[in-house]
Amino acid sequence: MAKSDAVVPRVYGGPAGWISVAIPAGIFAYLLQFLAPVAAGTPVTLGFDWVGSLDVRLSVLIDGLSLTFALLISGIGTLVTLYSTKYLGNHPEYPRFVLFLMLFMIGMLGLVLADNLIALFVFWEITTISSYLLIGFSSDEAKSRRSALQALLVTGTGGLAFLAGVILLGTAAGSFELSVILTQGDAIRAHPHYVPIVILFLAGAFTKSAQFPFHFWLPNAMAAPTPVSAYLHSATMVKGGVYLMARMNPALGSTDLWFWTLVIAGGFTTVFASLLAIRQTDIKQVLAYTTLMALGALTMFIGAGTPAAITGMMTFLVVHSLYKAALFLMIGIVDHETGTREVDQLRGLGRKMPLTFLGGAIAGLSMAGIPPLVGFIGKEFLYKAGLDLDRGMIWVTGTIFAASVLMFVAAGISVLRPFTGKLSNTPQAPHEGPWAMWIGPLILGCLSLGFGLFPDTIEAWLVAPGTWAVYGDYSYAVDLYLFREVNAAFVLSLVTFATGALLYAVHRPLRDRLGRIIEANPVKFDAGWDRTLDGLKALAAWQTNILQSGVLQRYIFTVFATLAVGVGATIWLKDALDFTVDWNDALAGLQFKHWAVVLFVTAGAVLTAITSSRMTAIVALGVVGIGVALIFIIFSAPDVAITQLLVEVLVVVLVAIAMLKLPLLGLARDRKRRPVHAALAVTIGAMVTMVMVGVLQGELDRRLTDFFETASWTEAYGRNIVNVILVDFRAIDTFGEIGVVVIAALSAYALLRGTRYERPESKLEDRAQ
Repeated sequence: MAKSDAVVPRVYGGPAGWISVAIPAGIFAYLLQFLAPVAAGTPVTLGFDWVGSLDVRLSVLIDGLSLTFALLISGIGTLVTLYSTKYLGNHPEYPRFVLFLMLFMIGMLGLVLADNLIALFVFWEITTISSYLLIGFSSDEAKSRRSALQALLVTGTGGLAFLAGVILLGTAAGSFELSVILTQGDAIRAHPHYVPIVILFLAGAFTKSAQFPFHFWLPNAMAAPTPVSAYLHSATMVKGGVYLMARMNPALGSTDLWFWTLVIAGGFTTVFASLLAIRQTDIKQVLAYTTLMALGALTMFIGAGTPAAITGMMTFLVVHSLYKAALFLMIGIVDHETGTREVDQLRGLGRKMPLTFLGGAIAGLSMAGIPPLVGFIGKEFLYKAGLDLDRGMIWVTGTIFAASVLMFVAAGISVLRPFTGKLSNTPQAPHEGPWAMWIGPLILGCLSLGFGLFPDTIEAWLVAPGTWAVYGDYSYAVDLYLFREVNAAFVLSLVTFATGALLYAVHRPLRDRLGRIIEANPVKFDAGWDRTLDGLKALAAWQTNILQSGVLQRYIFTVFATLAVGVGATIWLKDALDFTVDWNDALAGLQFKHWAVVLFVTAGAVLTAITSSRMTAIVALGVVGIGVALIFIIFSAPDVAITQLLVEVLVVVLVAIAMLKLPLLGLARDRKRRPVHAALAVTIGAMVTMVMVGVLQGELDRRLTDFFETASWTEAYGRNIVNVILVDFRAIDTFGEIGVVVIAALSAYALLRGTRYERPESKLEDRAQ
């Protein structure tokens, strides 16, 4: 990253800079108009048909959940893009960075605002691709490339599972519109496909939001520039899975499968990530693992599903977005101005960077859950929701308590230690960053303080409408407050502060002990990922050596063997051979000409199989084609017969000319293979015959036949139905086939005109002479 204005002179990134700030700011301002109707409990729907034949609409659903996410995405996006104008504004690839970031923003906005599941999936994949581009922005570094590929493969695989779930859910609900699906919760939960739908949807959500055991890709995504990390962790991609679970809660929630899967997976991720956070020495990694903790907590409380749990989830969603974005931007300034993020090298920066310290300190206090910050309210309502649960109360409350204690420690590591104490030596002399960088943490910190002092603001505009949308009930009364009474939740908060302060005092030996335990653990997911990829590469190489042998004969054998297995297995599993044929009746109408054609075709096929001459083989194969043409003539299809004859003559002539240059087939060498090939050929022929007989036994569906018979003259003005189908009704398809033939002809011409291959021994002979 270039840091000198002399490298690429720009003011705040040039046009790319101010455009990148103006776009999210304009979107944020536009979305503010929907606060009033949504707060009144009136969702807004907009849209139009996109692919009407597939029931795909480009529609928008603006309710409390989607509007909260959209405001966070655009609002924090404005501060992140402003920050990046100075953090990356002089980078030679800054316009490319802006393009990727805007694509990322559009994908997330489309994801949270889409009312159609197919459209939601499209935007889901846009975030996957754009995050790959952003994480791998420093493409000359191996670490960035590896992290980007890891994020792409993990989330992309989950995305495929999500797509399968979308198709099943749309089929079960009879619509892909979310506004329709969310009203059919009871019917969907009673549907036979409910369990696979839940599994597939959660596979997509868990990979996107890095729930255990898919957690390992998220900390590695820190290879991205800091503005990307701040944006990705606070308001965008990693919360895409949380959004999906919250959005589908009215339709898929309220079952034991949903409850226990989300509560157990989310709770385990919460504690596991918190432990990993406090053992890190890179502050950016500390923050990355605390994001995992937050995602686990959000997942757990969505699964809990009570109104209080959903209220706590929505509150913590806003809380986490505010403090996490501020802390990432804060550590980016520290790294930018000191040249390091290692906590052991940073002390006493508060004197040199007072504004950065102020913004980061407020955010850190909110992260630790200290009053009167809004983080305290978020933690209190999580405690209250956990204590009010009828089932899983000990697990939910215990995990959120452990995580809150460790978050207190992580806040001290991230903010208190770097900015207090005696100034330490750093790679660069520390100084305050430019205003475009510290204004973001300061604004977000002030919002954390303001919302803590006046919780009615976020209650009315964000938390209450969001709770109604996730819970599916607009009659529930949401009531946020800073403090009213001493209760169990407040006592837990006091215990949290005391335990957190104690652990922070011994966090360095605790970090070392955790490090030794984790290193001794033989199960390492990140290393396991590398071994998995190595295994896939080895499998691909082994498979390629078998399938891609370079021998055309093996290719053809593999294709037909696969066809035999696929069709044969289907016939057996579906019991498709359960038919009876009156062969006397079937053969009674055959005449001498029919038997003559059968013998003619059979003779050509047998000769093709046994000859050792390519020329004889192609001529014999032409005999088979002529026999097929005779069948068309017998059954009154002269046009098709003429086409068949022309094709056979051309193929025989052209291929025969090419084969004049080729040696004999070498029958002696192929004697061992020919019985196997003959068996495969007989198997394929027998299966095709059985399928044909089975089809002819049933009643033919004449809808298409009747349509073409009726429409050929009235609509296409042609009496030859076959020609009309080819030229008019499937003209584009025919045109494509002609294009394929032309490309094949050009390729053949290029090969025939190419340099003739000379054997190495002939070259040696020439040299010897």
